[in-house]
Formats: sequence, structure tokens, C-alpha cells
Amino acid sequence: MNENGSDASASGTATPVETDRVGAKWTAVRVVAGYGAALSLSLYLLVKVIWVTAGLLGSTPSTFTEGDDWVLLNAVTVVMSVVGIVLGLALAQRWGRRVPAPPVVFFAWMAAGFLVPMIPYMLLSAVLGGGAGGGDSGGGDAAPSWEMAFIGIGFGGMALGLAIALPVYMRERWPAAFLGRVGDHRPALLGRSRLRALYVLIAALALLWTYWAAGGTLGIDPAHRDMMNADGRLLIGNSALWAVLGAAAIRTVAAGRPRMPRWIPMAVAFVSSGSLFAWAAWKLPWALFRPGGYAPAEHPVLSVVQHGLSIAAAIMMVAALLKAAPAPPGRKGGGEHVVTWPRRRSPGSSTGRRPSP
Repeated sequence: MNENGSDASASGTATPVETDRVGAKWTAVRVVAGYGAALSLSLYLLVKVIWVTAGLLGSTPSTFTEGDDWVLLNAVTVVMSVVGIVLGLALAQRWGRRVPAPPVVFFAWMAAGFLVPMIPYMLLSAVLGGGAGGGDSGGGDAAPSWEMAFIGIGFGGMALGLAIALPVYMRERWPAAFLGRVGDHRPALLGRSRLRALYVLIAALALLWTYWAAGGTLGIDPAHRDMMNADGRLLIGNSALWAVLGAAAIRTVAAGRPRMPRWIPMAVAFVSSGSLFAWAAWKLPWALFRPGGYAPAEHPVLSVVQHGLSIAAAIMMVAALLKAAPAPPGRKGGGEHVVTWPRRRSPGSSTGRRPSP
């Protein structure tokens, strides 16, 4: 028996041991990334506050037919920004470990879904020169360059901060779901019919989005085809990619192979399901109520249907993810539990230990 209380194998080789501690260096990385995320999003919040103030004073873009809609839209993003800043601080500070799990997981799921999948898009868009140009602001039709810079830094900084800090935070707080390798536990019984339904939904959405990303126009409103420019196609292609990655991650966890670090498919499925849910939940009210004269690029009915299917796929994916996650170890206190992962044994072998409870 080694110093961690685990048995050595018959050959004298110690059984691999993993703990729920990540080390001082990773903790420092989490702190820096969490503060960086909060600080970056503060710049975005500043711009949105300015736009709301300008809107209340009667200055709104000419593209919005109703000034009240403009103020309401930006007021919602102000609230979302404040929540994101608090989330960044929770990831960075010690009190974040004491916040009840449901709100932390939900807001982290939404924030990661909104922003982390946008990192590849933002990088590729910058290389290709997409997404350039001004936007609408409360002070006129063309936003000043500093406002757009603050918005870009806010999105990019928050996305990068979440991508770094969130996995470390979750690894520290819920180690059982991330430690070890795929196949160390018996594959979760997720239900074949539910998995097939999930795969069918993801395949339908991914094929539709890939078709549009490749330049297809079927289902696109002829009056709004200009919205499906190169940047729009890149964005929807990125959505298709993350949907497929999420389905592949769920299949990996469900099948118990290939044997890779467990945190990889768990993290990918978490982000993918969050992306499917967050963006669809954001766009669906727009497609239904058309604030400020908004019209989607897709035909209205198709727009509502695809967002509804996206939300359904996200809920199915996160349900499978939660069922696949090992139960957290029962322990009093925190930070002291040691998880021992067994070596693979040949059939008939009676040696080795099961993971400690």
C-alpha cells in the first residue's frame, strides 16, 4: 500500500492516483483568468450603459423603428453583462466555491455556451477580415471605433477567461466528473432511443447549417439574403461544428471509448449544449416578436422551428451529460478526497481496487 492508501499491483507498480487538487499554478491561472474575464466584460458593460442612457435621451439608431425596443434590448444585455462579471469574480475568488451549485452551473453553462464557441469564429473572422466595420449605437448609426473596440475586447476577453478559468473551477469543485480517462467507469446507460433522437436532431441542425454555410439559399428569405454574407456563413458554420462536436463527445462518454482524458468530452459536451441552448433561447424571442422591426435571414417559420429544435437538442444533451457524470464522492469538508483509479484487469483477475467512494 502506497502513501495515498492505494494498493500496488502484482508487479510492484503503484496504481495511478489523481486528487481533486489542481496545484497552486493552476489555481493562480484560474484567478487571473477569472479577473481578466470580469475586467474585459466591464468594458462591454460600459458601452451598453452609454447606449441605454443615450436611448433614454432619445438618441437611437435609425434602423430601430421603436426607441423603446432599443432601450429594452440593451438593458437586457446590461443585466447579462453584470451577471457575467459576477460569474468571472466567482471563478476567481474563494467565495465562488461556496455559491450554491445550481446557479453557478446554469450561468456558467449559458455564458460558456454564448462565448467559448465564438473563439474559433473570432480568430478566423479576424484572419479573413470578416466582422469588420461599425455597428449601431445609442449615439447614431455608426458606432465610434472605441466603442467597437471595447465590445470586441469584452467578448474576446470574457470568452478566453471562461475557457481557461471555468474548467479549472469545475475540476476543483466537482473532480469526480473530470478525473481519470474515458472507460475508467462503466459506460453510462443513457438509453439508446434517447441517444438516437439526440443524434437525429443534431444531424438535422448540422446539415441545415452546413448547407447554409456553404452558400445554399433554400429556406433563406429572399428579402434578407444579404444577411448571409461571408461573415454570416462563417458564423453559422461554426454553430454546425460545435453541434457535431457535442454529439461526438456524448457518444464518447456513452460508449466508454476512445480512452482519452475524461475532462475533454465532458467539457466539449458542456460547451456545445450551452451554445445550442443559449443562442437559440436568445434568438427565439426575436424571431417570434420581431422587436424594432427585426427580421431573421431565414423564413420566419423555419427560424422558429430551428431554434426550438436547438433548445430541445441542448436539453437532451445536457441531460445525458449529467447522467454520465459520476456521482460526487461523499465526503465531509473539501479538498482532501483522493480518487484512486484502477488499472485495467484481464478477465478473471481478482486484483485491483475499485475507485474509492
